[in-house]
Amino acid sequence: MGAPYSGSCNCGAVTATIDAEPAWVRQCWCRQCQKAASGSATTNALFPSDAIKLTGEVRWNGYIAESGNTIEQGFCSNCGTQIFGRNSARLGALVVRLGFIDPPHDLRPSSTIWLDEAPDWAKDGGTVELFPRQPPPPPAS
Repeated sequence: MGAPYSGSCNCGAVTATIDAEPAWVRQCWCRQCQKAASGSATTNALFPSDAIKLTGEVRWNGYIAESGNTIEQGFCSNCGTQIFGRNSARLGALVVRLGFIDPPHDLRPSSTIWLDEAPDWAKDGGTVELFPRQPPPPPAS
C-alpha cells in the first residue's frame, strides 16, 4: 500500500496525489502543533514538494517557531481541514497531515518529537477506553 497516495480535505475542495514515499512519519507535541491539533499531537509525513500534485485552494498562515524556523500551516480555504506544514529548514519538502491522506495506507509514526511540551497524559503510557465507533451515552442520573 505504498505510493502513490491520494488525499482530500473534509469537503473535497482540496485533493492531492503524492508520488513518493515519505522521508519520515512522526507525531509532534510542540505547543504550536498542539494548538493546530486542538490539544493533541499532529501526525505528519514529510514528502518532497515536487512529488505532490495538488488541486484546490490552500490557504497559508505562518509564525516563527521555538526552533527559530518559519513555520507555515496550509489548510483548505473552504472547510479549514489542516493539510500541510512548511518549514524554512526543509526547503523542497512539505509536511502532510496524515489525516489528509485517504485510506487505505500503511503509514504510521516511527517517532514522537517535542515530548518535553506534551501533557503528562500523553507520556504516561497509560490506557484509555477504546470504542470502535461512538461510545454509549452516559448513564442516566
